[in-house]
Amino acid sequence: MSKQSIGNTIKIILQLGKARISLPIALSALTGYAMYTGHIGEAGLYLSLGVFLMSCSSSAINHWQEHAIDAKMPRTKDRPIPSGKITPGFALAVALAYFAAGAIVLTLHFPVVALIASIVTLISYNGFYTPLKKYTAFAVVPGSLVGALPPYIGWLAAGGDLLDPTIFLVAIFFFIGQIPHFWLLLLMFGKQYKLAGYPSLNDLFSDNQIKRLSYTWILSTIAAALVIALQVLIGRTVIFILLFYIFYLLFSTTTQLLVKKNLSVRPTFFKLNFLYLFMMIAIIVDSLFHR
Repeated sequence: MSKQSIGNTIKIILQLGKARISLPIALSALTGYAMYTGHIGEAGLYLSLGVFLMSCSSSAINHWQEHAIDAKMPRTKDRPIPSGKITPGFALAVALAYFAAGAIVLTLHFPVVALIASIVTLISYNGFYTPLKKYTAFAVVPGSLVGALPPYIGWLAAGGDLLDPTIFLVAIFFFIGQIPHFWLLLLMFGKQYKLAGYPSLNDLFSDNQIKRLSYTWILSTIAAALVIALQVLIGRTVIFILLFYIFYLLFSTTTQLLVKKNLSVRPTFFKLNFLYLFMMIAIIVDSLFHR
């Protein structure tokens, strides 16, 4: 096998694992771990690797589950299976390999509850949310549970209590934040979802109404972020920087919708995603220096 062929195979394997999405999920799990332990260390790196591999497995399963639908949408028709680069069987084999590798890493280094939490997350996405979105445009609401679980994986892996209010507040933030994330995606690609036969909010609401609904959920996400800044974080510098960005997001989205009468979807989508990333980094830094 030539170097080019090997490189293409590796590229396809990473595409199946949606590495750019799986990395933030691993960081989210690391956030929960750092919150409880106050450090990262070698164990934190193993946790990140294990969760990354489990997330890649879930993503590869999703490629396998939805390859026929992906072929109908311009945004996804060039993915490995619908483009004909690989067979569905190959994608499923990659998914199983990712799962086995992730399970081994988590089992060797952490209590079994970490693996169980990872499997619950995978089942929530592939066994619940993915099938449900074929039947209702509101699948994202229960499906957002998937975003709340990764911090719990790290927290439980470190020995944290499932019912501890600290990790619950963080999980609530990521749960709420998933909803405007998906609805802004809908505003960008809703017509393509209709091409694939998915029920869409576009069938029920106008774009302007969806923007207002998204704005409402953005406000809820901001409120949850404020609770974390004021109730979970300790370091003043970290709190100040986070609060500055939170109020910037609030001001920019409110100005667009209420003054300019139009929410700029793509910039708002990236601003919101940056809040999630910023929140994880803020919690990790705060945990390392103040716990």
